[in-house]
Amino acid sequence: MATKDSQSVVARLTDVDGVDREVVDGVLFALPYLLVFGVFLLYPLVKGFYMSLFDWNAFDPSASEFVLFDNYVRMFGDGSFWRAVRATVYFVVLTVPTLVVLGLMLALGANRQIRGKRILRTVFFSPYVLTVSVVSLIWAEIYSPSYGPLNYYVGYFVESPPAWLNNFDLAMPAVALATIWWTVGFNFVILLAARQGVPERLYEAARIDGAGTWRAFKDITLPQMRSAIMFVTTVQLIASFQVFGQVFIMTNGGPGDSTQTLVMYLYRMAFREQQFGYAAAIGYFLFFVLVTVSLVNYYFVGGDNE
Repeated sequence: MATKDSQSVVARLTDVDGVDREVVDGVLFALPYLLVFGVFLLYPLVKGFYMSLFDWNAFDPSASEFVLFDNYVRMFGDGSFWRAVRATVYFVVLTVPTLVVLGLMLALGANRQIRGKRILRTVFFSPYVLTVSVVSLIWAEIYSPSYGPLNYYVGYFVESPPAWLNNFDLAMPAVALATIWWTVGFNFVILLAARQGVPERLYEAARIDGAGTWRAFKDITLPQMRSAIMFVTTVQLIASFQVFGQVFIMTNGGPGDSTQTLVMYLYRMAFREQQFGYAAAIGYFLFFVLVTVSLVNYYFVGGDNE
């Protein structure tokens, strides 16, 4: 009798109105995250799209004028917007391939049995712990045309060293160099961990078969590290498309609009021009670009490691 009663209790615990108890427990366990996701991610996403359909009045939202897709039409005909797109793409091209390749090279080098590799790991990663404001101010001083250390040494070879951050052709590469120095440590750590996870027996078998360094790298290292490479590439693409702090502090978008990126243009439209609906449309364009780039990157770089 006691056995039947206990079985009945267990049945009630594992079946709540026809729903498996594990499902209920899973939903309850995920509920805090779902609440945070809804409040801080999903709601702003929906609200931003809603704002993009209006000539939004931040001080009196009820007075906002519904314009449907006029903000998007305006965006595609805005010359300043397209200059910001070009500047952003230029920055992405300068930084992302360099960050991935350099991070991979540093990771493979630090994985070798060499003296002082622990010190090298610390040196490579240390800049990443700095904030964007600190990094930007340091490099602004380095690039200073009057007292910067870079021009001090360049002056030995060139009579008139350039004003790096005030030059249309050099300003964006200068910001990109500072960004690479600052963020390559993140890629280095991720790729080093991935390299250390590759079984050494694979390399031993390759050496027995007569494979050289390049073939081992191509047939073992790259396939085994594909997921990590895809991850750091995606992260760097997203971060580079959203670059703001460096250009805001180092160049303020200048000279001219040569370093004005999409996020900086969005910031100016929203907080300087008070055109929040138009800024929301720009934000949604950037969101679409990031989703598309991430999917393309997953398609070409992702996949299984077999």
